[in-house]
Amino acid sequence: MKITKVLSAVALCAGSIAALSSCSKESEQVTAKNEISADAISKIQQLGFTTKDAQKVEGGYLVEGDILLTDEALNSKPDYKLMRIAEGEQYRTNNLVSVGSGRTISIRVSTSLPSAYVTATDELIRRYNAQNLLIRFTRVTSGGNIVLSAAPSGSGYLASAGFPSGGNPYGQVLVNSGAIGTANATTYIATILAHEVGHCIGFRHTDYMNRAYSCGGAYTNEGASTVGAVHIPGTPTTADPNSWMLACIGSGGNRPFNTNDVTALRYIY
Repeated sequence: MKITKVLSAVALCAGSIAALSSCSKESEQVTAKNEISADAISKIQQLGFTTKDAQKVEGGYLVEGDILLTDEALNSKPDYKLMRIAEGEQYRTNNLVSVGSGRTISIRVSTSLPSAYVTATDELIRRYNAQNLLIRFTRVTSGGNIVLSAAPSGSGYLASAGFPSGGNPYGQVLVNSGAIGTANATTYIATILAHEVGHCIGFRHTDYMNRAYSCGGAYTNEGASTVGAVHIPGTPTTADPNSWMLACIGSGGNRPFNTNDVTALRYIY
């Protein structure tokens, strides 16, 4: 979604005048589509993502505001037999994290981020681990399966992440702490980071089929995708107004897991 410029510009989740914010509000510096090769645009479409406001960024292409498609992901051709397109449900990609009988994923917060992001990370870990999943999270001070680090200067998003590959989570969340700020660490910031970690372990936006639902603007259905938009059984067949994986959230808001989110997490992990 293209959001009216407010203050400095960007968002997972950051606001329009009506206090709505997208999982990464595009700034006025968004790379024009004609600056991305026709081949790349075609591959983005084939993966099932909108090319509207797609950005060429370091490491690949930023789509849907906060999802990074690496060159490897762009050239992948995963199986999508299970994909279905519907009107408002919980969705996962075809790529998930291999957990076996149980697996712990470590998260490290780079020292380039303010201390509020350590507090927020501890809260997101608490939210996931409270669900008693086969996948668990722990915070570490070195290494890390997922590293939260500062986004490049001038980035036009609040945070971005990618999807799993090879049975492992996506390894990096880029965070624009200058745009997010340091207030509301255990609510707003934790919600943003939990959302990005959701992408890292294979979840798509709950309203990917119509981002206008949470973000406003025109109806946009991204259509069939090879990256996968697989409905998670037991989740609603109507729009869910409170999911942690909705594309947009009110600025400063808090969105812990709701009942449908818990169903989705427990079904997958």
